Amino acid sequence: MSTQGWQTFLAADGVDDWVVLHGGATAVFRVPTLGDAAQLAGAVAGLPGIGGSGVLMTIADDRLTVRLSRGVFRLEERHVDLARAVSAAARNHGAVADRAGTHEVSLAIAAKPDAIDVRFWRTVLGYAPLAEDNAIDPLGHGSTVWLQELNADKPLQHAMHLDVSVAREHVEARVAAAVAAGGQIVQDTDAPGAWVLADRAGNRVCVVAWPDGSVPPSSVLPP
Repeated sequence: MSTQGWQTFLAADGVDDWVVLHGGATAVFRVPTLGDAAQLAGAVAGLPGIGGSGVLMTIADDRLTVRLSRGVFRLEERHVDLARAVSAAARNHGAVADRAGTHEVSLAIAAKPDAIDVRFWRTVLGYAPLAEDNAIDPLGHGSTVWLQELNADKPLQHAMHLDVSVAREHVEARVAAAVAAGGQIVQDTDAPGAWVLADRAGNRVCVVAWPDGSVPPSSVLPP
């Protein structure tokens, strides 16, 4: 696993429909009805190379969401061709890509090195491992949980926080909307790539344009 796969994806032509989130390349295609979404899903399922590739599709009343992988570091060069083929199938079915509707929420659990216990979270949630430090919903419905290892000498202030990964061109609008809804900006040193926000009770959330913005934040949320 490396950064080469998702960096190659971001630099490729013909993948404008796709947003590279924490969970990998994802696209939302808007359609008129649930039946249209199902038909498009069937067409995507029949594309060469899709079967057995780990693609996850979610059908809803007005959209089909396609995720090419469950983790950004599992993106490979072959996913570029798959993305282009999926987009072509979507266009043939009259579907419209919606980058603004593409996002992912992850739960980060902070712990000191000797207290990292991802096995507990996998077991209690009924999740499966994707990497050594995380757990994923096998159904693809729930948020990914990952364990953030803290410096042993660092005080623990917030044991959990949410990460919201969105398209690079929509991150500032998401932050502005959250502030208008009563939130406050706690840290913006990594803006426009990432912000740390909090609600009125002090609960924190990271809103990030990485990996889609390609430049990772220089710091992580203070625990």
